[in-house]
Amino acid sequence: MRWSDVGIYGVVFCLSLGYFAATSDSSRSKPASARPHASNVAENSTKAAPQNAAAAAAVADKEKEKAPAAKAVEPEQAAWDIADPDTLPDNAWGKIVRQGRDLITETYAHIGPEVADEAKRFAGNNLSCQNCHLEAGTKQYGLPLVGVYGDFPQYRSREGQIGTIEDRINGCMTRSLNGEPLPLDSAEMKAMVAYIKYVSAGTVVGEETKGRGSGKMPELKRAADPVHGEKLYAEICAACHGADGQGKRTGVVGDAKGYEFPPLWGPDSFNDGAGMNRLISAANFIHANMPNGVSLEEPQLEPEDAWDIAAFFQSKPRPAKANLQNDFPNRLEKPVDASYGPYADSFPAQVHKVGPFEEIRAEIKKLKTATN
Repeated sequence: MRWSDVGIYGVVFCLSLGYFAATSDSSRSKPASARPHASNVAENSTKAAPQNAAAAAAVADKEKEKAPAAKAVEPEQAAWDIADPDTLPDNAWGKIVRQGRDLITETYAHIGPEVADEAKRFAGNNLSCQNCHLEAGTKQYGLPLVGVYGDFPQYRSREGQIGTIEDRINGCMTRSLNGEPLPLDSAEMKAMVAYIKYVSAGTVVGEETKGRGSGKMPELKRAADPVHGEKLYAEICAACHGADGQGKRTGVVGDAKGYEFPPLWGPDSFNDGAGMNRLISAANFIHANMPNGVSLEEPQLEPEDAWDIAAFFQSKPRPAKANLQNDFPNRLEKPVDASYGPYADSFPAQVHKVGPFEEIRAEIKKLKTATN
């Protein structure tokens, strides 16, 4: 088992899927048995520079032309102290937590479309959960899983009903992993739930857990620009994710070894129902975590550049999820950046995809007032 150095589709792909720079392979990971506590991981991630030389050089060149990137958070949060699961006893609890961790970090090797046991091919692509939930879901502002266990049961506007943590996991399975839901009584589902419970143990239900999500940048007053984003992608992102956005395989097609750098679009990426296929979600994730190794406290990208890069890769083709028209049965609860209709408001899909969103929110507010 190996841990990522860092790291819609998502869609948005789990939770929607750290997706853009998380590494899933042996060449960029350290054995779990050698992994420091999460407090050290978070500290190292905060101080890390982009780990790809070409990406770092591109960012450095841009920094000569621009002021330092705007910071989206208050002073650095205290690191989480989550013990390595390999330190747990060799009993039933320790084994199931470690199995859950392995499913998060090497999803493709256990339930991916290339595994030998066809009955285990639940995921429809070769991504891993930690492509979105960085460092096995323990990186602050890297869409962590820390604290998630206490969120459920929870009302989910996408389904219009109360959902369980198992429902949430299967949302990632069918969207970010573009696959099929895990059976609720399966060993894999039980292990994932156990792992999320384990990393959430130090949090208090009902209280805000600092470091959740991926931060919140100020939104643009203009539409995000995919043309500008394409230029930035070529300068900063293509060195890892490829000029064609298809990522870099750890091995070869068919070996169930996943990606060193995941694809951002195309047939082996998250589908159009994933959370990472929403502009606000993707742009904040990019700003907080990309290039590979940066943190929200010390971002390398200007906020406006993160918005434009997200708009570019979201303009590219990806798998289509069936029956998206059934999402958000109460249209007034639909996120303004949902890339697919139907919508309660009068704005076209393109505005929902790239913004700006202020006028959409104003119209939604009026519609909600009229219905009350």
